[in-house]
Amino acid sequence: KISPFKGNMDTEKLEDFIREKTPEKIPLIMTTITNNSVGGQPVSMQNIRETSEIARKYGIPFFIDACRFAENCYFIKKREEGYENKTIKEIAREIFSYADGCTFSGKKEALTNIGGMLCTNSEELYQKFKNLLIVIEGFITYGGLACRELEAMARGLYEAIDENYQAYRHRQIEYLAKLLRDAGVPIVEPPGGHAVYVDAKRFLPHIPPEQFPAQALTVQLYIESGVRAAELGSSCFGKIDEKTGEFIPARMELMRLAIPRRTYTDNHLRYVAECLIRLYKKRERIKGLKKVYAPKLLGHFTARFEPVG
Repeated sequence: KISPFKGNMDTEKLEDFIREKTPEKIPLIMTTITNNSVGGQPVSMQNIRETSEIARKYGIPFFIDACRFAENCYFIKKREEGYENKTIKEIAREIFSYADGCTFSGKKEALTNIGGMLCTNSEELYQKFKNLLIVIEGFITYGGLACRELEAMARGLYEAIDENYQAYRHRQIEYLAKLLRDAGVPIVEPPGGHAVYVDAKRFLPHIPPEQFPAQALTVQLYIESGVRAAELGSSCFGKIDEKTGEFIPARMELMRLAIPRRTYTDNHLRYVAECLIRLYKKRERIKGLKKVYAPKLLGHFTARFEPVG
């Protein structure tokens, strides 16, 4: 049986980690809704509540990365017992009642082109945030954003919690997932809330992790079709052991097919599926990559690669 909430925090491991490192050395605990790095998977209300209780038990602030909160609320409404008759707005209010603060990218649920929010219920933190904002972004009334973006963000937040909008968006995700699933293309199941994630480890089993199979698939898809996907695998999350120099691959090798909001028709999604299915039929021809450049910080964003062989 496929778990309905694969984005949940492992609360046992969380407590073990807190005891090992001690609360004084942990600035905050953060839950991401939905969980982008593991396939856009949702987090249950029960798990959010339990994580919040652990944070309070040890006196650690609990923050939520809320950039896709409405999609997560829709999953809770559809999958978690006791929430089927609640509105997305009511579910969202309960989620945020458990947190000490949240971060938010406006380019996701707020349907804007730029910007975001940082919220806290701590007056002390708020004063620090406010002063830093003035130095690096702009005054607190606009935070470096044009007024039109602030208005769009306010409007977008209301539109994001509309159940009809969420139903349409989730249907698009499932439509693309079904096209790929029916053709045998390996994807993360169940599909996430904002994207379909292709399992590059199963798609390209002949490419070892150190040759970045998810990145190789992303590159080849763009070359052949013009479809731009994103790698969430060993290029993004792999690392080098400082003591041994050994490459430690990511746990998962994923290619993310994120679907922009209110942009594509079903015909566009069929084109994406057809191109990827065609690539899957000749997958053994795809070669791995070697990384030739990457900065130390957030290297995967600007890394450069060359084909192996």
